[in-house]
Amino acid sequence: MKTKITLIAAALALGLAGAAAAQEKTLRLLTWGGYVPDAVKAQFEKETGYTVEVTTSNNEEMISKLRATGGAGFDLAQPSQDRITGPQQEFKIYKPLDLSKIKSDQFIASMLAATKKNTTLAGKVYGLPHIWGTDGLVVNTKLAKMTDYPDLCKADYKGKTTVRLKRPTLLAFAFAAGKDPFALYGNPKAYQALMDDVGKTIIACKGNLKFFWDNKDQVLNGIRTDEIVGAMMWDTGGWTLNSEKADLQFIAPKSGALGWIDTFAIPAKGRNDAAAYAWINFNMRPDIAAKVAGAAGNFTASKGADKLMDEKLKAQFAASFPQAALDNVKWYPAVPAGLEEIEGRVLDRIKAAN
Repeated sequence: MKTKITLIAAALALGLAGAAAAQEKTLRLLTWGGYVPDAVKAQFEKETGYTVEVTTSNNEEMISKLRATGGAGFDLAQPSQDRITGPQQEFKIYKPLDLSKIKSDQFIASMLAATKKNTTLAGKVYGLPHIWGTDGLVVNTKLAKMTDYPDLCKADYKGKTTVRLKRPTLLAFAFAAGKDPFALYGNPKAYQALMDDVGKTIIACKGNLKFFWDNKDQVLNGIRTDEIVGAMMWDTGGWTLNSEKADLQFIAPKSGALGWIDTFAIPAKGRNDAAAYAWINFNMRPDIAAKVAGAAGNFTASKGADKLMDEKLKAQFAASFPQAALDNVKWYPAVPAGLEEIEGRVLDRIKAAN
C-alpha cells in the first residue's frame, strides 16, 4: 500500500512538473484582432520554442478581465496607452516593466518617450508603444461633403451616417465644438458639464444616425452599399474601403483626428514574463513589425518598419495626413480614475433618448 501511495505521489509530482513546464513555454496574450498574423505567430514559436495562446479583446474587456482576476490569466496585454495608469491606480492589474529587458533601440524614440511618460505611475513605467492610429471621418465623397464631425449631423444626410456609442465620439464632438476635453481631465465638475453639452448635441443628431455601429463589418458594409455616406471610424477601415473604391476616403477632421497608441503591458499576476519580453522584442523588429502592420492596417512604433510597409498604404496615409493634419492629431492622454463613469452616464442617456 505504501509503495502504491509513493507511486501515485511521484506521478502527481511529475504531472505538476510537466504542467509547470508547459506554462513556462506558453505565452498567453490578450490583444486586439489583427495584431497576431498567423505567419508571425508561427515564426515566433519556431524561433523561441514558446507557444502563443491568443485572446482577442478591446480596452473595456481587457480591464474587466484583468480586474476580475487581479491581473491573472494572461502574460501580456495590449491596452491603449490612455487606459493604463487609471486602471492601475484603481485595481493594481499590471506590474512595472523591467526596461533592461527591452531592446529600446528598436522603437521610434519620440513615441517610446511619450508612451513611457503617459504610462508612468509613481516613477515606474507600465506600458510600451506598439501600434498606433487615429479616429476620424470616412466619407463617400461622391455622395457627401464633410470636413468635421458635426457634418455627420447635417440635415442632408438624415439616416445616412453613423458613429460608435463610445467615449471617442464624445471627445470628437467636444473638440469640434472648440473645447479641449483633455485639458479638463483634472476638473471633474467642468468635464461633466462639457460631456453633458456634448451628449445633448449627439442626442439632437440621432435622427441622422442609421445606427450606432459596434463592429467593423457592420460599418464597412454600410458604407460599401451606400447605406452610409459618412462615419466616424478608424483610419485603417477608411483605407481598406479606399482600396476598393476611390470615392471612399478617410479624412482627418478640421478639429483634429483622435490619436491612439496600443501598448504592451504585463499583467500583475502573469506567469511568464520571459515570454512576454521575448514577444515584445520580436514584434519590434522592423521585418516583423512591417508584417504585423500590414495585417492590422496601421503603422507601428518600430523604427524602420515604415520603410518596409506596403506602398499603397503609405500613399493613403500621405493623402489623409498632410503635415498640418498630422500636427493636429489629438493624442489621448492617460484617463484619470473615475472619468469613464462620467462618460458612461452620458452615453447611457444618449442611448435611451428617443
